[in-house]
Amino acid sequence: MRNLLIVLSGPSGVGKGTIVNELKKIYDFATSVSCTTRAPREGEIDGKHYFFLSKENFNSMIERGELLEYDNHFGNLYGTPKAFVEEKLKTQNVLLEIEVNGALNAKKVYPAAVLIMIVPPSVEELKARLMGRGTEDEEKIAERLKRLDYELSKKDEYDYVVVNDNLHKAVTEIENIIKAERLK
Repeated sequence: MRNLLIVLSGPSGVGKGTIVNELKKIYDFATSVSCTTRAPREGEIDGKHYFFLSKENFNSMIERGELLEYDNHFGNLYGTPKAFVEEKLKTQNVLLEIEVNGALNAKKVYPAAVLIMIVPPSVEELKARLMGRGTEDEEKIAERLKRLDYELSKKDEYDYVVVNDNLHKAVTEIENIIKAERLK
């Protein structure tokens, strides 16, 4: 069986992080720490949740070809260190939780990547989740919801689409996807 690069993405607030945490209880995935130019949220630790970089340092990584993918998302840069992914794939599956454009860019660089889009059961549910997080003001939430149509328009470019209307059901569906992909 081959090691997989599994990429989970979807709109902000759809539950990607929660799903990743559940999958990590089941599988021994290598999970990459992404780089970003955004400021840390309360409780986030540099090197654990993200590598928080200046725009200058991030742009230097781009110039040196050190990122598997990167994108500008809500005014901040996000990217995945390429060397980490390549090294880990030699011995284990790698799970990335990245945004939609980044996922599509990763597929261009690594065509064997398995792209799974997580979608909300409804826009109303997604809005309630975003507001419930309490990490952003209404303006930021509106900005994220405005991007929803664009992100969902890309779902046909993904290998799989999973509706996160029930955490257990969504995790089980992704488990089945992983099992099927490993047998290919």
